[in-house]
Amino acid sequence: MTLTIEPVFMRVTREGVKIMVVLIGLVIIFKSQLTSLVQTIFEKITSESSGI
Repeated sequence: MTLTIEPVFMRVTREGVKIMVVLIGLVIIFKSQLTSLVQTIFEKITSESSGI
């Protein structure tokens, strides 16, 4: 019974690792765009909150 469970677990783990590698790669590639987007969002939040 454990022989049938282990390969499925290993396949899921390998797929999870592949997804994580792709996500980390995308973050590295688009780091400057993400940084500017987050800064813009926080500037808008700050300007909107000062009006309250």
